[in-house]
Amino acid sequence: MACIDGFDPSYLEAASAKGRCPFLDRSTARYGLRTAASAMPSFTNPNNVSLITGVPPSRHGVAGNYALDTESGMPVMMNTPELLRAGTILAAAHDAGSTVVAVTAKDKLRCLLGTSLPDGDDRAATLSIEALGNGQQEMTPAIRTAIGTPPPGIYSAEISLTVLRVGLALLEATTPMLVYLSTTDYMQHRYAPNAEESLDFIAALDRLLADIDRAGAVLVVTADHGMNAKTTSTGEPNVAYLQDVLETAMPGTGIQTILPITDPYVVHHGALGACAMVYCNAGVSDHAVAVLEALPQVEQVLEREKAAEELEIPPDRIGDLVVLATADGVLGSSRAAHDLSALAGPLRSHGGRHEQAVPFIVNRPLRDSDLPTQLRNYDAFHVALNLLESEADHA
Repeated sequence: MACIDGFDPSYLEAASAKGRCPFLDRSTARYGLRTAASAMPSFTNPNNVSLITGVPPSRHGVAGNYALDTESGMPVMMNTPELLRAGTILAAAHDAGSTVVAVTAKDKLRCLLGTSLPDGDDRAATLSIEALGNGQQEMTPAIRTAIGTPPPGIYSAEISLTVLRVGLALLEATTPMLVYLSTTDYMQHRYAPNAEESLDFIAALDRLLADIDRAGAVLVVTADHGMNAKTTSTGEPNVAYLQDVLETAMPGTGIQTILPITDPYVVHHGALGACAMVYCNAGVSDHAVAVLEALPQVEQVLEREKAAEELEIPPDRIGDLVVLATADGVLGSSRAAHDLSALAGPLRSHGGRHEQAVPFIVNRPLRDSDLPTQLRNYDAFHVALNLLESEADHA
C-alpha cells in the first residue's frame, strides 16, 4: 500500500490531463477511480496511524502530530508507540507468520509504523529514508542501490521517490506479504498541481508505481490528506493568529493554542495548518467561541464533546475547542511563533475538512458491492486483503 503524502485529487487530475500518469490512468480506467475521506484532523500522523490500524483516531488515540499533555501541561510530539490505543495491521500480520515492511520518508513516523514489531526480526522491517541517509539505520546493498549516493534530503522530491524505490527493492528481495510505503508532502506544499515541478513529480511516482505493479503486488494508492492554497488575493499567507487574537480579546484568562500540524519539518508550511486546538476554562469558552467565529479564516469552532463525536477524535487528547479553517485559510498561534521566511512560494497547507478528500486507486478489480458506503483512506488494507474479485465472482 502506498500513502502518497498530500496527494490531493487535483494533482492526479492535472497530471492526467497532461498525459503524465499513464499507469494511474490505466488503473482508474480499468478498475475505477474512487475518492476516499481521510481521518480528521487531516494531518500526517493521525492518518498514517489510521492507515496501519484500519480505525479512526477516536480508537487509535493519535489526534495530531502535536498535542498538549494535560498532566504535565507541556506540548508533546505524537510519535511514540505508547500513545497508540489500537494494534496495527502490520503487527497482526507479522504475529500470524507473515513478512511485513514499512518504509517512510520522515523518521518521525518510523516508531509509530513499527509499533509491536520486534527488532532484529527477518520478517519485520521498518525503515525511514531519513534515518538510512544519516546513518541511524543500516543499509543493505539492495537498499543502498535504491537510495543512491548521496542520499536525498528531507526537503526534496527525491526522498519520496526513494521510498518507492526501497519498497520495490525489498518487495523483490524478500517477497513480503504486506508493504506499507509513506512519502512526504514537500512537493505538494511547495508547488500547485499544474506547476511543471508537480507534473514531473507525479510522472516519476507513476513510473515507480508501475514498477511495483509489474512486480506482481496488489497495490492500493491513497493519501493521508489533500492540500490547498492558503493565500489572500494578493498571494500572502491567509493566517489567523489565534493566540494573539484571544489574548487581546480576553487578557489574563490563560488560554493556550496548540497547533497539531507542528512537527520537526516546518520549513514548507511554517507550522500553519487548518486545524487548531484551544485550551480554556469553561467560564470563558463561550466568549472564546464568539471571538474565534468572527475571524474570516475560521469556518467552524467545535466544543470538545461535539468535536470528538463529529470528527471521530479522542476527547482526552484534543482542546476544549477545536477550530477548523476555511478552504483558503490557516491557523497560527502568535505571529512571533511562526517563521515564514523559508517559504519558497505561496503557502499551501492542510488539516481541515477541505483537505479530507483523497484518491483511492487499486490495481485489481474489486467487489464494489462490498465496499463501505463511506470509503475512508484507512480502508486500504481491508480492501486489498478482503475485497478483491476472485475467479468465483465471475463463475
